[in-house]
Amino acid sequence: MATAQTLINLENVTKVFYTDEVETHALSGIHLDIQKGEYVSIAGPSGCGKSTLLSIIGLLDSPTDGSYVLNSKTVQGLDFSERARIRNQEIGFIFQSFNLIGDLTVYENVELPLTYRSMSSPERKKRVQEALEKVGMAHRMRHYPSQLSGGQQQRVAVARALGGSPSILLADEPTGNLDSRNGEAVMDLLQSLHREGATICMVTHDTRFAKHAERTIHLFDGKVVEETEAEQYAASSPSS
Repeated sequence: MATAQTLINLENVTKVFYTDEVETHALSGIHLDIQKGEYVSIAGPSGCGKSTLLSIIGLLDSPTDGSYVLNSKTVQGLDFSERARIRNQEIGFIFQSFNLIGDLTVYENVELPLTYRSMSSPERKKRVQEALEKVGMAHRMRHYPSQLSGGQQQRVAVARALGGSPSILLADEPTGNLDSRNGEAVMDLLQSLHREGATICMVTHDTRFAKHAERTIHLFDGKVVEETEAEQYAASSPSS
């Protein structure tokens, strides 16, 4: 049930893809609430609907049926430009493949989403520097992505997501292109951001990383089949 602290509320969300008269039900009757300040992971095998669900939450796709409320706003029926505006202001994306622009510096990559807002140059500079400092990459702001390791590129991608002070960070397999050491470092970074108050929703197929979240939503064949709470959070929760 949605409350005053509910940031995301999905009710009976369904997604059907139609190709050559074939219906593919990617999501079926999804009910999901994410509270402000919560860290949620979405887990399940390949093809279970994880990325489709994250795309709908991120307003990159629309549900075929059902309702979606983001920060008290109904968003499932908005037009393209309004969805783009809300994405830019409310949602920070962290992708598996980093999605940095090769001919822009680290600074310019983090600044780019802010240029689409009515924001002064000094304000953009302040936000970029703060975001890069938060992820430990301020000393690399004049470098290009090709001059960075995979782990460093993902840190820059996190900074880019943070720069706009979004309501939620959406991470789609953020460790997928990293070795185990860099993967753990990115997970530690996300956990640190969560401790500072960030709301995070992460898709992962790796159970080791799913356990970093407070709560894991398990998908199978486009349906929520189970919800589990991480042991470290369950142990610290007040008994009911």
